[in-house]
Amino acid sequence: MATTIDDVARAAGVSTSTVSYVLSGKRPISAPTRQRVERAILDLDYRPHAGARALASSRTNVLGLMAPLRIDVDVSVIMQFVTGVVTTARTFDHDVLLLTSDEIAGMERVASGSMVDSLVMMDIEADDPRVPVLARLRQPAVLIGLPRDPEGLSCVDLDFRAAAQLAVRHLAALGHRQIALLGSPRAVLDRHTSYAERMIHGFEQAARVAGVDGVVEPCEPSMAGAVAAVDAVLARLPGVTGLVVHNETALPWVLSSLRDRGRRVPEDVSVVGVCPADVAGDQPLELTHVDIPAHAIGRVAVEMAMARVERAEPAETRLLAPVLVEGASTAGAAH
Repeated sequence: MATTIDDVARAAGVSTSTVSYVLSGKRPISAPTRQRVERAILDLDYRPHAGARALASSRTNVLGLMAPLRIDVDVSVIMQFVTGVVTTARTFDHDVLLLTSDEIAGMERVASGSMVDSLVMMDIEADDPRVPVLARLRQPAVLIGLPRDPEGLSCVDLDFRAAAQLAVRHLAALGHRQIALLGSPRAVLDRHTSYAERMIHGFEQAARVAGVDGVVEPCEPSMAGAVAAVDAVLARLPGVTGLVVHNETALPWVLSSLRDRGRRVPEDVSVVGVCPADVAGDQPLELTHVDIPAHAIGRVAVEMAMARVERAEPAETRLLAPVLVEGASTAGAAH
């Protein structure tokens, strides 16, 4: 027969409410009493039912993660963010409920049903309709991304504006005067997804400051899309010698398209990828890249969520500083 909370209370010589307070931490209990209760719990191998624990503490020990899986995003990169969230949540003794749809109704259902202690949401748009809903929920929320108005929610992301500027400065310092950005797919741009827009704004600003010719071309995540984007850049900027690629899926096809058109990397065209380090390392040559630290961003998102859950800390925004790692894909511009 399973041990009950009444058994623990009798063994420790206290009331069942005292045992409950020791478990939940909702009221201070003297050290000697807490030690008696904890000893009784160990001796009797008492394991409170998960539902009872949640009821007693108003906690579920579950974190909700909204990670929409769309056809125009790189699922392997999304899963790096998910891995960062899941592994960090375990250090806080939390499980993760993964929501793969961006429907507001599903988010409200999870929150109103008290299924989670906090929510982390990815794929943030500049004017995201989910943000006002999240701001009204009882549970604190963290956005992986940066909307125009966070409405009191915590945000974390790579500083994509600074990432683009870093890539352009690197190429300009090597003497490149005509530089193009192959960016996100058209559907991502049409949704005004935050990271894609910040990348473009940073690129355009850096090109102006450096006094270089710069063009931006959307790129679909397919071989045909990469070929079309490369051809469009060559038509718009025939003398292009610097390329920034912010599209992990298309990156291998971009490199092969350049090769098929007689453009050697880095002798004729220097390429900087904005992508996770493992993606850069999987290319035919060691790619100069600005790292997207997906695992670290997921970790910070959970830490921010738990800071609000456990210590009621105020909302904040953290943009991680980009780091450029030089590889074999960039070189001085030929004169």
